[in-house]
Amino acid sequence: MILPILAFDTSAAHCAAALLLPDRVVLRDEPMEKGQAERLVPLLEEVLAEGGLAWSDLKALAVGTGPGNFTGVRIAVAAARGLALGLGIPAVGVTRLEALAHGLPRPVMVIEDARRGQVYVQLFTPGGAGPAHLADRVVPACAATGSAAGQGALVPAMPLVEAIARIGATRAAMPQPRPAPFYLRGADAAPPADPPPVILP
Repeated sequence: MILPILAFDTSAAHCAAALLLPDRVVLRDEPMEKGQAERLVPLLEEVLAEGGLAWSDLKALAVGTGPGNFTGVRIAVAAARGLALGLGIPAVGVTRLEALAHGLPRPVMVIEDARRGQVYVQLFTPGGAGPAHLADRVVPACAATGSAAGQGALVPAMPLVEAIARIGATRAAMPQPRPAPFYLRGADAAPPADPPPVILP
C-alpha cells in the first residue's frame, strides 16, 4: 500500500477529497451542483493542511473516474493527470461502481441511478468484477449498493472518496494506466444546430 495518498471525486453533485495516512483519514465532502472546477484545488489544499502535509509529501493520487456527470468526471481526471505530472507521482483511476462495492461482502451487485429510466450495474464476486453495463430500471431482489438499489440494499462500507483512496493506495504499487473517464453512455450535450462559419481565403 502506497501512503500518503490523496484522492478526490467530482463525478456527482459534490466535491470530495480524502487524504489517507498510515494512522487516519482526512475527509471532506461538499455538496455542490456546479463550481467543482473552481473549488477542487483549494479543497485539496485544505485537506493537505489538515493532515499536516505539503504537496511534495504525497506518494500517489487517486481519482474517481465515473460513471457520473460528464463534466464533473472530466474535471477530476484532468486535475489528477496534471497534478501527477507536476509532482512526479502516479495517479490511479477508480470507478464509482468499484468504490461503492469496496469493503462489502462478495458477491455484491452495485446498482446506481443513471437517469433516463436506466441504471448502471456491475457484479462483484470473490473472483473479481464483472463487466459494468447500462440496464433498464428493474431492480433485482438481491444484495446491492448504490442510490438505485432500492429495498434490501447494503449501505456502502465507507464514504465514496475514502474507498477511492484505499483502492488507489493498493493499486499505486504497480504500474497503472493514466486515469481516463469511465463512460457507459455518451454525453447529453448535443452539437450546435447552426452551420459552421465560412472561412474566407
